[in-house]
Amino acid sequence: MDLGLVGKRALVTGASRGIGFAIARRLATEGAGVAICARGEEGLRAASAELSTEGVTVHAAVVDVADGDALRAFVTDAADRLGGLDIVVHNTSASVGRGLASWRASFDVDLMALVHLVEGAAPHLEASGAGSVVAIATTNALETAPPAGANSYGALKAAVIQHASALGHTLAPRGIRVNTVSPGPVYFEGGAWDAIKTHMASLYESTLAAIPLGKLAGPDDVANAVAFLASPAAGQITGVNLVVDGGFTKRVDY
Repeated sequence: MDLGLVGKRALVTGASRGIGFAIARRLATEGAGVAICARGEEGLRAASAELSTEGVTVHAAVVDVADGDALRAFVTDAADRLGGLDIVVHNTSASVGRGLASWRASFDVDLMALVHLVEGAAPHLEASGAGSVVAIATTNALETAPPAGANSYGALKAAVIQHASALGHTLAPRGIRVNTVSPGPVYFEGGAWDAIKTHMASLYESTLAAIPLGKLAGPDDVANAVAFLASPAAGQITGVNLVVDGGFTKRVDY
């Protein structure tokens, strides 16, 4: 399928490794110019160098998305460097934590970063004529997930799904689609499930056994879903939450 991404201009946050990098790489291989940000300069430099081999324009900047002003400035700079924006992918997360500090971090990094991104990018996406936003959430937002239990990660990602769905309808008259991708357990070297496999083997094995397709997703599985939803091929899809989990969540979608 031709996704129609050649010449598109995409911004991806948290894109120096893991899911974020896989998304940026997939968009770049489809012919889209990419602007990426992350907090770590070394990883960002390596990611930028690899993306540049795809022959597309790459802009990279060190940004802490918890700083709303810095994030909005990055959006403006990315649009200037790429000549506009067609796609924005919100990928950052404070992940699972404990205590009040984790709630503040999840609020700023998971939810408010999406708010700042969309508000900053909306004029550029509207000018595109086919603007698309994809937010990365999690299946932890859809059902309780032992042993983590009640935590800021799942609660604020649930807010991301709700806000993105509402934006999908609110921004549709401006030609901007907004969707969410919710991954289940995702395995990659150096990631959370790599650490769980090493240090919590019983949890890893029980989780693997609970996935009907028999394997954990990889970053490319999530990236493929994002690329489709962000593309003109999904031009009639907005306000949707697409789950990528191999059947891990046991719920019925109507």
